[in-house]
Amino acid sequence: MFINAIKQHKRHEPTLSVWHGDLHKKKPSGGRKKAHRMKRRYEKGSFPTETTLSEPKNKTTRRRGNNTKTRLITTNQANITDPTTNKTQKTQILRVVQNPANVDYNRRGVITKGTIIETPLGTARVTSRPGQNGIVNAILTPKEA
Repeated sequence: MFINAIKQHKRHEPTLSVWHGDLHKKKPSGGRKKAHRMKRRYEKGSFPTETTLSEPKNKTTRRRGNNTKTRLITTNQANITDPTTNKTQKTQILRVVQNPANVDYNRRGVITKGTIIETPLGTARVTSRPGQNGIVNAILTPKEA
């Protein structure tokens, strides 16, 4: 009977992929906290969207408060702003030059905020968050003489 109740309780336990709750943390005294409740849906997180170079593909996800996020899965276009003329135009991304956020992202060519990309207009630094905003905005970097 008792084992059956445990099995039934486990069946209803939510399985959250990324969890931002604090039940797993320690008390101020250093002791462990005892979980007094189950995980809640509002504590649920999500895995990062690692935007790569390919034909444009995005995914809209529902967030808390019935808000939506457009996650850019793959792209080959960017809105490049020239700071000298203040003009913006949509161009092709030729390649990912460098990603200072992560060495692994650098090797795999993942586009995140701060990534340096090469375009027909020159090299540019990404200012938007493609995995969150669903678009790649970048500013041309000045050419070194």
